[in-house]
Amino acid sequence: MIHNVYFWLKKPLSAEQRALFETELKLLPKIGYLASGAVGRPAATAPRPVTDHSFDYSLSLTFKTMKDHEFYQNGCPDHQRFVDTCKPLFERVVVYDTEELA
Repeated sequence: MIHNVYFWLKKPLSAEQRALFETELKLLPKIGYLASGAVGRPAATAPRPVTDHSFDYSLSLTFKTMKDHEFYQNGCPDHQRFVDTCKPLFERVVVYDTEELA
């Protein structure tokens, strides 16, 4: 199961607030029970009608099981710390959860 999250930060944020958000976001892919994880910003690809570069940061986490994802959402202290710390810093978040085809 792949959990893709896109964040639009509030404007304006101070350099310190942006650094806090980025530091906290980079901790999430380090959660031990994940299969993998990555953090990024919009790539410098050419504009195309199907490409959205409007977000500020993205997070992609791959969970080994749906149960691991459910724990992440409802009991993981690392995720809860991120939400508590960073929710005041973003104005919009969009989540795309994906199950791989067999």
